[in-house]
Amino acid sequence: MYEDYQTSVRQRISKQQAQQIALQRVPGRVIHVDLDLEHGVLVYEVFILTAQNKIFEVEIIARIGRVRKIEQEDDID
Repeated sequence: MYEDYQTSVRQRISKQQAQQIALQRVPGRVIHVDLDLEHGVLVYEVFILTAQNKIFEVEIIARIGRVRKIEQEDDID
């Protein structure tokens, strides 16, 4: 299992690629990026501040670069 995790960690898009993908879906300025393991899936969480001062979180599956979820954040924390 550890080897499977190592393989999946090595075969992933970069942080910069994740930011580019997120910005294609939600224009603005990237203010934070996390790499997190959610339910066994490695995802980038890209937080974007829009021109309207709204914050969106874009989750991107790290292995394939597909957008998993986009949601507006209720508050800044």
